[in-house]
Amino acid sequence: MSYQVLARKWRPSRFSEIVGQDHVVRAMRNALDQQRLHHAYLFTGTRGVGKTTLARILAKCLNCEQGVSSEPCGECSACREIAEGRFVDLIEVDAASRTRVDDTRELLENVQYAPTQGRYKVYLVDEVHMLSTHSFNALLKTLEEPPPHVKFLLATTDPQKLPVTVLSRCLQFNLKRVPEDRIAAHLEQVLTSEQVEFEAGAIRHLAHAADGSLRDALSLLDQAIAFGDGVVRDDEIGQMLGSVSRQHLQLMLKAVADGDALEVMRLVDALAEMAPDYDQVLAGIITLLHDLALAQHVPGSLELRGVDVDEISAIAREMAPEDIQLYYEIAVRARRDLPLIPDQRNGLEMALLRMLAFRPDTGGGGGTSAATKPSPAATPAPQPPPKATPTSRPAARPERSAAPQPPATAAEPAAAPPPADRASASWEEILQHLGLTGMTRMFASHCTLQDVSSGVVLLALSRRHDSLKNDSVVGKLEKALGEYFNEPVKLKILLTDEDPDSPAARQKREQEQRQLEAEAAIASDPVVEQLKEDFGAEVVPGSIKPV
Repeated sequence: MSYQVLARKWRPSRFSEIVGQDHVVRAMRNALDQQRLHHAYLFTGTRGVGKTTLARILAKCLNCEQGVSSEPCGECSACREIAEGRFVDLIEVDAASRTRVDDTRELLENVQYAPTQGRYKVYLVDEVHMLSTHSFNALLKTLEEPPPHVKFLLATTDPQKLPVTVLSRCLQFNLKRVPEDRIAAHLEQVLTSEQVEFEAGAIRHLAHAADGSLRDALSLLDQAIAFGDGVVRDDEIGQMLGSVSRQHLQLMLKAVADGDALEVMRLVDALAEMAPDYDQVLAGIITLLHDLALAQHVPGSLELRGVDVDEISAIAREMAPEDIQLYYEIAVRARRDLPLIPDQRNGLEMALLRMLAFRPDTGGGGGTSAATKPSPAATPAPQPPPKATPTSRPAARPERSAAPQPPATAAEPAAAPPPADRASASWEEILQHLGLTGMTRMFASHCTLQDVSSGVVLLALSRRHDSLKNDSVVGKLEKALGEYFNEPVKLKILLTDEDPDSPAARQKREQEQRQLEAEAAIASDPVVEQLKEDFGAEVVPGSIKPV
């Protein structure tokens, strides 16, 4: 007996077997059970999501000898012949090969005749968008007022190319890409039924490569079974698809997080031996960084997508959230610029080297990156008094031109106070000497100092800012406080329902006050008043910024 490929063997024969199109199946079931049947149906969606399959099941429902219903018997001659593709009253047309108007007219000549065997004569037109304009015109009248014994089932991957006159005459169903978790579950069911040994990682890999197409997933599964000699393994799937294993990307990111440039380059060398698509490598790194960020903040979402949460969480615990965000931005920019680089391997290497070179400060006060380290010779810039101007301010009169502002320079960190004064310093003063950056700085600025005693620092934090707190941020702040007090420090966080008077809260009040003063200054400015009077000018709301 000849082998039947999985995509055909596992093709759904009833609505209950359709995967990932519940919204369409529900509508079709209700219409059939209530006998509310339209004369023309249009199924749209990407390849391999079930357009033609749904049309054939509908044809079976319409012509089953047991009667019109959403559950055809599957045993009568009509059901069997439709399943085998030899039912005389199911006319399947490939519009891609019959685009001429003469072909369409020849097809429509037989519409008026009653069905030979079934209850309805069903015309299934695949890739209907390929018909010519004249063919569409020939089809319109019949499509609008067909005989009662005729049903049109149209399928297309590109509904934008259909004339609106055709769209308006059809009941349209948009089929979605099948989610990866639904594809993975279906592949596991197929392999279990086929008694084929498999690894869970391989199934996830195939589901991702299918890109929402269940038919593509089954075709890839057929290839994987042959490639693995009857066993579906994760590492072999990567070789078959020419893609890089997720484990290799995880090792690469771990080496970046550890600051091990030699290990990073060794892993790139090993990667180059597989002649990969570097665009897909960067896409894999972006996806992995996305999963790491979710593992830190919303781990439940990874379980729904079938990702190994334990494996991801182990790496996520070793990386700071701000590092992941920076790496993600670097990888996205590198992928965007990859077509501009003569050697795409160089593009990947430069992206990884950027991650190594521009990592955020660890928060311990001793590891500022070269990109952000202040110059020893820098002096504090003089601060001019608050002044405001709209972002698009009209030109002032020449005699009232403003003096140029002095260029800003990086401020040198203030010297730490003597040890005797450190315990009595305010939290705002302490923050100035901790050298914090990124998320750690933001978290600390929303806290208030409650007590310092016996090596324990107690901070208060409003519950509405609790999302800023995580183990990485607390650890960095604890380390920085230990260096500040010259002794090991245990950090405790007290959550409160009130809003403590934190440095961030005070800074926000000061900004709001400066904004009010800036708006008042613009409102009373004689030049602005004159422009309003002479030209009917108006200040654009939201354009005033204090400087």
